[in-house]
Amino acid sequence: MAAAAGGGPGPWLLLLGAAVSLVGTQVIYETKEVPENEAAEIPCAAYEFGLKNPRIEWKFQKGSSLVLVYCGGELTEPYKDRIRFSPTTITFLTVTRADTGKYICEVVWDGSKIAKSEVNLIVQVPPSKPVAHVPTSATIGSRIVLRCTETDGSPPPTFRWYKDGMLLPTDPKSSPSFRNSSYSLDTATGELVFQPLGSSDSGDYSCEASNNVGSAQRSDAIRMEASEVNVGGIVAAVVVLLMVLALVAFGIWFAYSRGFFKRKDGTGKKVIYSQPSHRSQGEFKQTSSFLV
Repeated sequence: MAAAAGGGPGPWLLLLGAAVSLVGTQVIYETKEVPENEAAEIPCAAYEFGLKNPRIEWKFQKGSSLVLVYCGGELTEPYKDRIRFSPTTITFLTVTRADTGKYICEVVWDGSKIAKSEVNLIVQVPPSKPVAHVPTSATIGSRIVLRCTETDGSPPPTFRWYKDGMLLPTDPKSSPSFRNSSYSLDTATGELVFQPLGSSDSGDYSCEASNNVGSAQRSDAIRMEASEVNVGGIVAAVVVLLMVLALVAFGIWFAYSRGFFKRKDGTGKKVIYSQPSHRSQGEFKQTSSFLV
């Protein structure tokens, strides 16, 4: 992409063919897509021949992380064996999916003049086999969410859903086969939301991920059964609970009947008393006895 007109870096921002005036800095933006494991050349559009004593720095930004690629006249340690540097470009010998991100080239000359260019590198990776998250049973009339996940594709894939091998349209009312369904489909996130779920929504569901790199990949199919509230199951659970309570009550009664819960005398001794007979004092003898 060419630099701003006028022969030297000037106060311009070039974005998709449009030039916007800036103050003191020129920013040039570009996007490159390169297949994984191939070489990638990333231009420094901010650099122009004829600059006096230019200082060039390359940075790599991914999310909130910012690391130096080239600084002080040399490549940093992670990139020394992977990149070839020239004033106009850096060239990856091979790229991996981890190299996806923004590469920023800054050129400073005459002490204070700055030009900047940015290249958004997308390393192309075909999608892997996605995983469909489908409930095996669901209640009619409720809100049910089916999800499709895939973690390898770059750029991020878009998603489609199939029921019984038939592609679900984005708008169910547009197809006679699905006009009785009430669902919404987000192709970017892979979410298929039934609200409410109908009896006709039972079926085998699978999802597909594609990003125009390699071939599309489809998940395994999972059967979802739409049914009314399971009254029989609730009744069965109540019966089982009552049986358990009855067994507990019987156990307590049986324990009481066997005397397991009766209190025992703390001493463990039995005392027998006998009343003294009418005798003269001379013949007085102790008649009370204690039997242990």
